[in-house]
Amino acid sequence: MLEEVERWLNARSWSAADRPVQHLLSAKHATGQSVSVVLPALDEEATVGDIVSVIRRELVLGVPLVDEIVVVDSGSSDRTSEVAAAAGARVVHRDAILPRIPAVPGKGEVLWRSLLVTGGDIVCFVDADLREFSADFVSGIVGPLLTDPDVHLVKAMYDRPLAGAAGQGGRVTELMARPLLNMHWPQLAGFVQPLGGEYAARRSLLERLPFPVGYGVELGMLVDALHLVGLDALAQVDVGVRVHRHQDGRALGRMAAAIYRTAQLRLARGHLVRPALTQFERGVDGFEPRTYAVDTEERPPVTEIAEYAARRVA
Repeated sequence: MLEEVERWLNARSWSAADRPVQHLLSAKHATGQSVSVVLPALDEEATVGDIVSVIRRELVLGVPLVDEIVVVDSGSSDRTSEVAAAAGARVVHRDAILPRIPAVPGKGEVLWRSLLVTGGDIVCFVDADLREFSADFVSGIVGPLLTDPDVHLVKAMYDRPLAGAAGQGGRVTELMARPLLNMHWPQLAGFVQPLGGEYAARRSLLERLPFPVGYGVELGMLVDALHLVGLDALAQVDVGVRVHRHQDGRALGRMAAAIYRTAQLRLARGHLVRPALTQFERGVDGFEPRTYAVDTEERPPVTEIAEYAARRVA
């Protein structure tokens, strides 16, 4: 590990307990910063309501740290929207945001569009499939942004158990993202959960970043933020344990392909590879190929969108 990264680990890695919520509230009042929490959601009726309820109870009604909770539904076929609204979130459908640009499937697409329907100076993203959710996931990662003006993006770090075994989750992180970062962006080697879906950033940074539309969004954002604001503007906070739904191996393969593609674009713009991934499933006649397109589209920095510029002026 680079000496620079070792220094960064000591200076920019914290625990959620390092900043009590009352201390954060004082910093929020002193600086006048507002906080938006965004949950991208697709068929998450089993979990989204509990997450929204915890944030609203503890960080809106209990301690007024969060100014708005927005769930962006990306086309759920279940009661995700109804459950989220009943729990106290403002629910916006992905397709209703910037309708002149047709939406494409993907998590990054939803996060990018969320910038047009939120107003916080700090935007906190939280995945909607978490179980046993703690408000520390929000207060922990917005804390450094409220208290340290030199910090621009904060990732949550946590244990990810798999089938009851500690440390076995995050398979795409260990097999794809971590090797890529260590080899090509070694300054980012200190991030425990580089692909984690829980992170917060200043709007002033997010609006300058391109957003890969799919699963590559977390890696792309981390790499691009490093180049824009430097390592010392990035941080991570330990929030404990993340319990969530795990995907099967084929889904993880598609995720890994999208992440590799995102990295490849940043390593060699213009040098294109075949953006497809073939996987195999056993059928009645043996193994059958299934080919999937790999996300290649990226949304531009939101400041290049006329509607966003007009919204800021208004």
